[in-house]
Order: sequence, then structure tokens, then C-alpha cells
Amino acid sequence: MKAIILAAGMGTRISRFIEEKPKCMVDIGGTTLIEYTVDLLRKHGVGQIVVAVGYKADCIMDALKDKNVEFAYNPFYDVTNGIASMWFAREYLDDSEDTIVMSGDVYLESEIVQTLIDLDKNPVLLADSSRIIEADYRYNYENGILKKFGKDLSVAETTGECLGVAKLGAGFVGHYKEHMIKMINAQCHSVWWENVLYDLSSSENIYVHDIADSFWAEVDFVEDYTRILKHRKENEIL
Repeated sequence: MKAIILAAGMGTRISRFIEEKPKCMVDIGGTTLIEYTVDLLRKHGVGQIVVAVGYKADCIMDALKDKNVEFAYNPFYDVTNGIASMWFAREYLDDSEDTIVMSGDVYLESEIVQTLIDLDKNPVLLADSSRIIEADYRYNYENGILKKFGKDLSVAETTGECLGVAKLGAGFVGHYKEHMIKMINAQCHSVWWENVLYDLSSSENIYVHDIADSFWAEVDFVEDYTRILKHRKENEIL
């Protein structure tokens, strides 16, 4: 099992509130979010961890210098999106090994990682059915299969919010990589890494697993950051 963490973005929606640091570098109480995530993945037996960096890369690389991780650099972080960061990390996409892919600004409770590792669906995205009204990027899935997706889905159409976390199983990783390269060659460099899966969903099953009973948060807004701190304090993690 390996993991690719995408942490190249500038985080423009929250940057002025966090001293313009990368979102993954917010202090969540005694550690940064990216250090917490790397340690969490290690705890669950993930061997190779690759972090895709771009904006203020040195800051992230310095924080992880003793964590035995590898880095992929996206020099076009200011004009591209997550799919481009995945392209720069493409050498680590090995079809023989399950790979967790996640955004670097996502905080996950420990049990979510274990649940994801244990799932036999391939590929599988994580979603939260408890967040319908407040959902940012919305999913519609039936019987665990993705049907619709987008920020513009109505509340009635929405069955869960996207976490920005997936597992690409062995045997599918190469397929993902091939389609990602095809999209990049077609100049689709300003979309998310998940868009490769969305594009494939028109012709094959992309699975979705609901983690509504577990805590997670994406650091896009100050309110998200506050939720993380509150959760950690209430659970005596700080």
C-alpha cells in the first residue's frame, strides 16, 4: 500500500487567515496537518508516501524532512490543478499496488483510513452522506456507484459530499494513469485529480463509500479549521 498526497495548491480561499501558508501546514495542535496525515498513514501500514508540492514547497519539505517521504514537484501550481500534480507524480503510479490518493488539506479520523484500506471496491471514492445541505462538491450515488457529481447538483440530487480521498486498487492504477495522461495531453490541466475518475464513470463503475459516522474536514474555510480544532480538543487529541 502506498499513498500520494496532493499539496501543491495555494489555498486562496483561506490563505489570508493562515499567514499565506500552504493549507496542509496549518497547526492542528502540536503538529501540522501534513505531519499528522503522514503519521496517520504510517500508523495504518502505508509504506511509500509521496507528497506532491508546489506552492511554498520548501516549507512542506522542511516539515517532512525526517518523515521518510518522497516528493513530486508541480512548477505550474499557480495555473494548474490537482490533475497536473498527479501527472508530475506519475512515476509513482504502479499498477501492482493499491494506492491511496488524497488532497493534502483533508483531515481524516484514524478509522477512516483503516476503512478505506479494508474496502474491496476498486476504485472507490469516499463521501459523507451527513453533509447534504452544506456540501461543497456534491455526489449522487446509487447502490454505492457514482452517478452524478458537481458543485451545481441540487440538494435533492445530492447523496453525499466528496472528501477528496480515494483508493485506486492494484489493476486499476495503470488504467487511471493512462487516462490521466490522455487528459493532460488534451490540455485538461486545470481540473482535479478526481476528474479522471469522473471522466471514466461514463463507461465503467466508480464506487463510492459513505463514511457519515466518522469525523473529517477539508481546510478550505476558517470554519473548517475551527471544526478540526474543536474535534481534537473534545477528543483530547490536542
